[in-house]
Amino acid sequence: MSDENDEDRRLFREAMADVRRLRDQQHVAGDWPRPKPVPKQRAADEAAVVSELLVHDIDPVTMETGEELLFARPGVQRRVMRKLRRGQYTVQDELDLHGMTVPVARDAVQQFIAESRALDRRCVRIIHGKGNRSSNRGPVLKGKLDRWLRQWDEIIAFSSARPIDGGTGAVYVLLRA
Repeated sequence: MSDENDEDRRLFREAMADVRRLRDQQHVAGDWPRPKPVPKQRAADEAAVVSELLVHDIDPVTMETGEELLFARPGVQRRVMRKLRRGQYTVQDELDLHGMTVPVARDAVQQFIAESRALDRRCVRIIHGKGNRSSNRGPVLKGKLDRWLRQWDEIIAFSSARPIDGGTGAVYVLLRA
């Protein structure tokens, strides 16, 4: 066994013949710049969000921004409201309030609702605008229309329109039969 150990030692010394000892001042670990940390989980999360957006159809109606108008009298079914919000009822007439003052708009809405009911219309659209020209006050007619429609018994439900139909600048209105 001694021959084997001697042979191993000899081979080791030959392999290490060119190796020299580092001085105490030399540091091996600090000789190259460290790589910046990579947030792997964040990148994975972002990639998952992107893939979900590409896979799933997003219904813009289901996304809330806080600007939507939505109202239903007690007893109106959820299914009816879902169809209304998605614009799945045929709009039979519309009224545009752009440029009207509050008193003129109120009279116009009242007359429009009365005429629509007389003509047996069930779903109408009222365009109130987004209030972009109302300076810092925000959309004046939008807030007024919200209160007026809630007060009239002829109205069973209303909802902000789909983006293609005016978005938060218009409402779909369901009228009593």
